[in-house]
Amino acid sequence: MRHQILLVSLAAAGLASAAEITVIDEIIAKVNGDIITRGDYDRTRKQLEASLREQGATGQRLAEAMRDAEQNILRERIDQLLLQSKAKELNLNVDSEVAKQLADIQRNAKISDPDKFQQFVKEQTGMSYEDYKNDRKNDLLTNRVIRQEVSGRIQIKKEESQAYYELHKDDFKREERVFLREILVAIQPATDATAAEKKAKDLAARGKKGEKFDELAHNNSDAASAQQDGDIGAYEKGKLRPEIEATVWDQQRGYVTDPINVGNGFLILKVEEHQKAGLASFEEVQNEITNKLFNPRFAPELRRYLTDLRVNAFLEIKPGYEDSGAAPGKNTAWVDPAEIKPETITKEQVAAKQRKRRLLGVVPIPGTSTQNTGTSSSK
Repeated sequence: MRHQILLVSLAAAGLASAAEITVIDEIIAKVNGDIITRGDYDRTRKQLEASLREQGATGQRLAEAMRDAEQNILRERIDQLLLQSKAKELNLNVDSEVAKQLADIQRNAKISDPDKFQQFVKEQTGMSYEDYKNDRKNDLLTNRVIRQEVSGRIQIKKEESQAYYELHKDDFKREERVFLREILVAIQPATDATAAEKKAKDLAARGKKGEKFDELAHNNSDAASAQQDGDIGAYEKGKLRPEIEATVWDQQRGYVTDPINVGNGFLILKVEEHQKAGLASFEEVQNEITNKLFNPRFAPELRRYLTDLRVNAFLEIKPGYEDSGAAPGKNTAWVDPAEIKPETITKEQVAAKQRKRRLLGVVPIPGTSTQNTGTSSSK
């Protein structure tokens, strides 16, 4: 009786526990060994809406833009997971690049303490440091796969670029302009102008001696352009401050200025290129033309590659959700494990099968010999 009471109590406890279980998130798609949840989908949707609102979209315009964007939410998430899966298959490793990115962010934030930096990342992104680090890793992996498997296979021949140049020469007539990189050594509250000027003079001297200016800018500049290795683009006559234009305008490629006092710090500039007015030569615009020819080919090639990945992937999508990049003919029907009925068999059927196997072991099959060439230890 006591055992019966115990079993009833345990059963009741099990029912109570089951009643308290809540669904944390709903899986809406399975992609190889990964999943996409309703929470993932909703977060992406909210981010899209916030981005559109920041761009000034409201009312009907916002509703229409969201309707268009929502069609591709699941597609783009599946794309990401397929590319990450391919990166694992290719044994790609980007750990050193992730470490460098994080070190750059930490240096630019001027936070030396690792714990404080991790808290800074959380405050700026709303993500834990590990999640942010993992996102950076996945971004680098997917970009590496795309470069290796898609971009690297799109070849633009020089003859093709030359033909485009000959047909579009009017597009390459331009005003005289200079391309510049910068290093800004800011005057910090904790230091005086003399210390900032001394640092700037040292950096300018290193640049003049041939040290890589882009690396000097990336590692030492206090300007936002440090993230682009100091690149601040091209300027036509009259677009620069007069004292700066007077310093760089008549200089040739590779020229590095002395530090220029700009009030809040000391500015060092390098002339990356000085283009004269008139028709640019083919050599000057060859990279530009390559990009013009490459870009229209890239998107379709990438979509074709992602379709191929879908064909060979394990992919299930829950009803009510649609992959706008689905591979034609690919079965992505959702299979609910709860609906899979296990095969059942009775003890009698098992015994019958065993008897059949034993009989087959002793009853000769017609057309075969039953002679035994072995010896028996029972003799």
